[in-house]
Amino acid sequence: MIAHCSSRHLTPIATAVLGMFGLTATCFAQPSGLTLKPVTVTGSRAEASSFEQPFSIDVVGAEAVRQGQLGVNASESLVAVPGLVIQNRQNYAQDLQISSRGFGARSAFGVRGVKLIADGIPASTPDGQGQVATFNLDMAERIEVLRGPFSSVYGNSSGGVIQLFTRDGEGPTKLSGRLIGGSFSTSKIELGAEGALGSGGFLIDASRFDTDGYREHSAATRDQGFAKITLRPDADSKLTLVANGLRQDDTEDPLGLTWETFQTDPAGVEDRALEFDTRKDIEHVQGGMNYERRIGSGQLQFSAYAGTRSVMQVLAIPAFVQGSPTHSGGIVDFDRNFYGVAARWIQEVAIGQGKLTVTAGADYDRSEDDRQGYENFVGDTLGVRGALRRDETDTVTSLDPYVQLAWQRGPLTLQAGLRHSHVKFEVDDDFLSNGDDGGSVSYRKTTPAIGIAYAVSPAVNVYASAARGFETPTLGELSYSGGDGSFGFDLEAARSTQFEVGAKALVGEATRINVAAFRIRTKDELVVASSLGGRTAYQNAAETLREGIELAVDSELSRTLFTRAAVTQLRAIYDEGFSSGGDTIEEGRRMPGIPRTTVFAELAWKPGGDLTAAVEGFYRSKVFVEDSNTEQSAPSYAILNLRLSAEQRRGDWRIEQLLRVDNVFDRQYVGSVIVGDRNGRFYEPGTGVAWYAGIGARYQFN
Repeated sequence: MIAHCSSRHLTPIATAVLGMFGLTATCFAQPSGLTLKPVTVTGSRAEASSFEQPFSIDVVGAEAVRQGQLGVNASESLVAVPGLVIQNRQNYAQDLQISSRGFGARSAFGVRGVKLIADGIPASTPDGQGQVATFNLDMAERIEVLRGPFSSVYGNSSGGVIQLFTRDGEGPTKLSGRLIGGSFSTSKIELGAEGALGSGGFLIDASRFDTDGYREHSAATRDQGFAKITLRPDADSKLTLVANGLRQDDTEDPLGLTWETFQTDPAGVEDRALEFDTRKDIEHVQGGMNYERRIGSGQLQFSAYAGTRSVMQVLAIPAFVQGSPTHSGGIVDFDRNFYGVAARWIQEVAIGQGKLTVTAGADYDRSEDDRQGYENFVGDTLGVRGALRRDETDTVTSLDPYVQLAWQRGPLTLQAGLRHSHVKFEVDDDFLSNGDDGGSVSYRKTTPAIGIAYAVSPAVNVYASAARGFETPTLGELSYSGGDGSFGFDLEAARSTQFEVGAKALVGEATRINVAAFRIRTKDELVVASSLGGRTAYQNAAETLREGIELAVDSELSRTLFTRAAVTQLRAIYDEGFSSGGDTIEEGRRMPGIPRTTVFAELAWKPGGDLTAAVEGFYRSKVFVEDSNTEQSAPSYAILNLRLSAEQRRGDWRIEQLLRVDNVFDRQYVGSVIVGDRNGRFYEPGTGVAWYAGIGARYQFN
């Protein structure tokens, strides 16, 4: 139902704006207010209030994910989470670059060092490589973001954890659609259906995203599909089936720019991208199930998944570079099969006046790549498939048993976790004319975590936590990091020790403040040794040190004004010198790809629950692009975005509109960097001013 809302407090300008969207002030429901203590499962494994947990965790709700957003990139909503740096490359061939307190900043493509999970199913492979593009944002109920020491309870490459939860279908059947269009010939079409299915529910969603891209040679088409069925066999159990697919054909890769080109033509490309027609094809299909059953005071949880992923990528590696007999060529082509199972038991036990929750389980994951490499030329013709240069089967498996304890008594909460990870890489080389590049390497690590939280008052919680973690190289990082581009069996896993202290406070009934200070020391940090033509090799560095502070504020200033802000201050340095490419990297040099300061702030006006007008501000300090810090850094920048969204309900129909303007003042800035690019093409520009508008409709059957 629509609650009455008087228009006498609205200014003439506001009334005119409402009229443009076909609205009157009487069509709004009242704001629902701020959720001060959202429930989370990430970190603790069992449902618990985020306010009581001894670690940093943020929840991004469905409204923030969808309202006034395109629903294309997770960066749209995660930019408001402190500790995260999400750099939109404006390059759909390489996906977003996401780092959590510096973990993952080295990534040349996709997400590394941060664990991705969707509806309880891993979106990261066992080596730690993930693609956030597989997230379905159209049906998102919430996104939980865990940072700091307790991320290590998720095993290898868990410098942070980003977990997406889609909503369950319920109620009468609903059909929906949305159309968005805007700058750079960008469009997105969504079609969906959802509703109850017996005692459970269903969701179906399909979308197509098209763009010519801000830069030359950056066009992309992305088709996504998602389905979810929830069944409740009885009062004590729940079965969820999910499936998703992603397809991107001929996604153009504009590569990076030199500093000179960025200054003169930020929307352009270097000649290499056009000469080789650098591009990528992606096809990803995955399905899984989650089963939960309550047995007495305990709960059994079981999940399983399987899928396939195919990638063909044309790189800009010059022909003369491929003259070495051990070079693997300039085209990557692989077909991946992957699957996994996980089981855990959660038991609650009353001990005196306290409650103990014990979680014990194990995760098993496996991926197998049928991988080929080809020359990217035939004679004088570039960007075409040439002679075979690599043919192998790459297998990665991980087995992780773990146990977690959570004890709560009165104002005190204690948590502890212990996980043992065993990650194994195997290479079966079928291309033997240049020697046998086969072999295997295993990494084993036991990672403990402990945390304590104390409620000073019902409105103030303080906490401290510590943990050890580790991060193996990904398969892609191992593949080209040996001598002359061979498999890098000698790469070590990075090992980290983390500490965090923080406080969570509720100010009055409408403001939440979280603050955390952290320190991370890492040995054998994985860093870029060289990057050439889209292919990157890695090496182990000496010790690194990352320390900083995060602040998040969410507040309902009045009945109609809401604000949120996130500030991150992070000092990330090499704490010991090391050699790289014949150069000495001195102690104290800043780690590339990690800004020292990141600030996000938003002020939203909500005269009613169905209209939101907001201004967003974002600031990022300069970013170094390579280890010596001598090349031109990506300068600091600040941009301003505007968004307006509205919704009307008429009987069984619900109509929504959005209008969005990004980079209102048309600032020229570097949105992302390619760390260590040997040709100096470090810089990936952000867009100039860009606008988007959309309309959506939903019909509910009664």
